[in-house]
Amino acid sequence: MRLAGDCYDAAVLDCEGAGRRRRGRAPERQEIEDTRLGAIYLPRIRRKRSPLHGWGVFALEDINKNKRVVTYDGEKISSKESADREDRYLRRGEIWCFRLNQRWVIDANVNGNVARFINHSCRPNCYSNVIDGTIWVIAGKSVSAGDELTYDYHTEGDKEIECHCRPGCTTRL
Repeated sequence: MRLAGDCYDAAVLDCEGAGRRRRGRAPERQEIEDTRLGAIYLPRIRRKRSPLHGWGVFALEDINKNKRVVTYDGEKISSKESADREDRYLRRGEIWCFRLNQRWVIDANVNGNVARFINHSCRPNCYSNVIDGTIWVIAGKSVSAGDELTYDYHTEGDKEIECHCRPGCTTRL
């Protein structure tokens, strides 16, 4: 697979290879090249401050249910190496590692994309799915322009991080 651009929203984000910010221009439509399916249109999304926690990712246009939104990119590492990194990230209250399968993990803190800023929610509007070795974030219901994208992290482990998805949520990640 080959990304058509270096960012999902080059007008807002500085990404590797994207150069300077392009102010005043509308975000470009992004497509991802999939040899089986041809070009797949990806909806426009943007990273900005979130009322849930830190940074979040927001839809810039309406997204239909079951639409592929973004891939979860990063460095592919072994589960063993991931355990060390995850301990370090958890001490800072962060989760960057996404289990691809029992052997491999994607660490979005290294070479990750905007998907790493999608926040957890116990009542998400998206879900994740591994398709042909690629982690996709997919709209689980119709998402309106301006809505924050969220998915359930389904974390394992010590449950050290408080969930911020809504006031009074007692879930721990």
